Amino acid sequence: MTEQARRAVASYSTYQEAERAVDHLADQGFPVQKVAIIGRDIRLVEQVIGRMGYGQAALHGAATGALPGVLVGWIFGLLNWLNPVVSGLLLALYGLIFGALFGVLLHAAQGGRRDFASVRSMEPSRYDVVADEDVADEAVRLVAGLDSRAGANTESASSRGRRPRGDPAAS
Repeated sequence: MTEQARRAVASYSTYQEAERAVDHLADQGFPVQKVAIIGRDIRLVEQVIGRMGYGQAALHGAATGALPGVLVGWIFGLLNWLNPVVSGLLLALYGLIFGALFGVLLHAAQGGRRDFASVRSMEPSRYDVVADEDVADEAVRLVAGLDSRAGANTESASSRGRRPRGDPAAS
């Protein structure tokens, strides 16, 4: 199976703007199955949400252990038609206990190297709307009509190609 060549038809600073452009293409009857939204210049962002002590490590481990315990208990409970709730709750309790112990042990094993909790996410700096080469000209025309009406924060693929890569206006 050969992948179709694609060309960028517009670039947006937010996903919502790129999504709006594809929605506009769909509203115009454009074959949107030939379109994709591609995040560019991905960066990893780790947002620190607080300190991590032994208590927080135990709570996190308990919460992490309880869910699999409930699910396994539910499955075992299905096999025992008389007491499915009891077996589910019992295994959830075991998951809480072992999860808490495991969380504390992992935190202690790190030796103070990571005394904080965080959430990681991937964030693109821009979103390109690309279309298959055979329909790209029509997509450019339709998206240009949307952007001129709304005054969106976009740039056409041709103007982006002429701008130097290091130009701050390009990102």
